[in-house]
Amino acid sequence: MQFSIYTEIQRHGDKPFAQLYDEVIDQIVHADRVGFDTYAIIEHFFFEGFSASANPWALLAKASERAPRIKFRTMGHPLPYYNPTVLASQIAQFDLLVGQRYEFGVLRGHGWIPKKAGIRMEDTVGLYEESLEIVFLALENETFSYDGKFYTIENGHIVPRPPEDRRFRVFLGGTSDRTYELAGERGWAVAVPPLLPYEALADQLDLYRKVCETNGHDPDIVWIHACYIDEDRDTAIREAETMMRGFLEGNASPLVAEGPPGTPEELEAGRYQFYGAGILEDLAKMPYEKMIEDDVVWVGTPADVIERIETVQGKCVGLTEVAITVNPGGVDHWKSIKAQELFAREVIPHFRRDT
Repeated sequence: MQFSIYTEIQRHGDKPFAQLYDEVIDQIVHADRVGFDTYAIIEHFFFEGFSASANPWALLAKASERAPRIKFRTMGHPLPYYNPTVLASQIAQFDLLVGQRYEFGVLRGHGWIPKKAGIRMEDTVGLYEESLEIVFLALENETFSYDGKFYTIENGHIVPRPPEDRRFRVFLGGTSDRTYELAGERGWAVAVPPLLPYEALADQLDLYRKVCETNGHDPDIVWIHACYIDEDRDTAIREAETMMRGFLEGNASPLVAEGPPGTPEELEAGRYQFYGAGILEDLAKMPYEKMIEDDVVWVGTPADVIERIETVQGKCVGLTEVAITVNPGGVDHWKSIKAQELFAREVIPHFRRDT
């Protein structure tokens, strides 16, 4: 079992951006020191309450000089907003700069991004599908060609190229069956997003495991959960309330601030109907006690969190990694460090003893 930190870098209140990023870098360095395997950062644009993380590479590169062991992950690159050959070149260079410690996800991105970026919602589907193919053609071949609707490439190549034996750990995430089929076909990992119960993706995860078996791959499932712990349960519950409320509110903030990102027709054309369903807005209104009771967030003692993880292990065959979010919703920096420290000292050794 691997353990990682996942952050959306939410900005709530008036904390200066420079301070926000400096705190994340300190958290990365601390995670490296106490023994986490990976630090993962979302890539996202335009909505700071959800995420102020337009350039994960910059943060990870700065932290890498002080964090010599931990792996780095972008979770993940929103393909419609990149030229795919340029992205492949940047992935290859960054991986070399950090000593081949880089992992990444590839995704279409949230439905509230297209209009802010000047892209038609309906085009994000084709852009994603073509870019996904091109990125891996570029990373895996010395030269390649491609002829599609959005991109035509003749005798393409990237500089620098990854070493011939370099195989990246790649992540997909989402709710469509095709996402899980593709991950199973290629031997890629899948990430269960924070806030979703296992049952919401049970059918897709079963499909993923089946396709992995058919194609000779082992399932590689990452479970992401917001987490806060203290040796005393009442202290943990008291100290975590603001941050957990902020996490759920931050995830819904673009919709609360501006409403659905398009008309019903636009959402359907872009396969973004989820953003008109009111699900995130309702989740943001969930009472704090219910968040804990319904396993939406993990708050309690180390023993409480160990029990929650063991429950996930029992029902999620193919689980290889647990990723915790410890800096959501405007949390104080010291609380993030405290949660990382206690998790590394009390929770991780429990599972490492079993390996």
